[in-house]
Amino acid sequence: MTQDQQQDRRQGPGRRSFVAGAAALGVVALPGTASADSRHGSVPVRKLPVPAVIGHRGSSGYRPEHTFGSYQYALDIGADVVEQDLVPTKDGHLVVRHEPEIGGTTDVASHPEFAGRRTTKTIDGIATTGWFTEDFTLAELKTLRAVERLPAVRQRNTIYDGRWEIPTFEEVLKWADEQGRKRGKAVWLHTETKHPTYFRSLGLGLEERLYKLLRKYGRHTAHAPQFLQSFEPSSLQRLGKLGVAAPKIALLDAATTRPYDFVAAGDPRTVADLVTPAGLKWIAGFAQGIGPTLLLIIPRDANGKLTTPTTLVADAHAAGLVLHPYTMRNENQFLPADFRTGTDPNAYGDAFGAFKVYFEQGIDGIFSDNADTALLAREDFVNGG
Repeated sequence: MTQDQQQDRRQGPGRRSFVAGAAALGVVALPGTASADSRHGSVPVRKLPVPAVIGHRGSSGYRPEHTFGSYQYALDIGADVVEQDLVPTKDGHLVVRHEPEIGGTTDVASHPEFAGRRTTKTIDGIATTGWFTEDFTLAELKTLRAVERLPAVRQRNTIYDGRWEIPTFEEVLKWADEQGRKRGKAVWLHTETKHPTYFRSLGLGLEERLYKLLRKYGRHTAHAPQFLQSFEPSSLQRLGKLGVAAPKIALLDAATTRPYDFVAAGDPRTVADLVTPAGLKWIAGFAQGIGPTLLLIIPRDANGKLTTPTTLVADAHAAGLVLHPYTMRNENQFLPADFRTGTDPNAYGDAFGAFKVYFEQGIDGIFSDNADTALLAREDFVNGG
């Protein structure tokens, strides 16, 4: 994933009780989520609390993102859902990286045998130089090790550089099943198809490969503990046509942007069009929720301070959609200016204050790099703190 209403229209008094299960996420029923007696394999599928805490790339505030160290720690500190981003290898395996370019998240630059793979590619209209997963076989990628993506911001995470390899999505599915059996409850995953139009143009379509794995591990059904997400609506539509009934979340970037599949198809609509009641109704035809940037819920002014909330939460709920906005991080530089503390951009600010404001809007879940902070903020919120 990118980095970064009205109060009288929000649902309830601001403090919302937990839902005992996942058949209802937020103020609306979420079609396709687990019923009270559903199971995933040998373990029950728990319903999710509201707002659900989604471990963004695992626990990327504390461990290098998209590693088993990051995923395991996210579960250990209480995340309700763990996120993955999927990209393919040259030989067609789905691996977990935030982007296909891996120069910033692995030690590939220190491997002289791969120096010749460094190149410049245009992905979704943007030229990027580095090393790309689609130029490596899975066996080659497995010789690399993950590193912290933001070492200047999260210097403490660099102690883990080189510790973990790049996981395949199938390995994540096996891990989730194993953790579910150990914990006696299924592990929820939130899985994104990255740049699907680009990869389809290379003959590496993501959706068919994803469908096969979801079906193999029983996560393709309407009652599976599985969310599927994409910034390209056609990717979610394709998954639905393939027979994937697990709940789908349409990711939404800034209002002026266009999904890249719209660009490729000549569709003139922007995200601003998609967050209108008509646009949300269209999304509800193939998805059960939206994952908007937090800026679409409460915009910021030129100084980075929060302004008046939009009507997006109420409008999405009216369309039968849940909202899983992104992304909350503890560091000052990622917080609204209202909640920054001191002048060090890498120091923690008043994340609890920011969480409270977003929770008050009536969102159904939130992506966070710091799941433990989000969980404490939720506890304060539901208890009236």
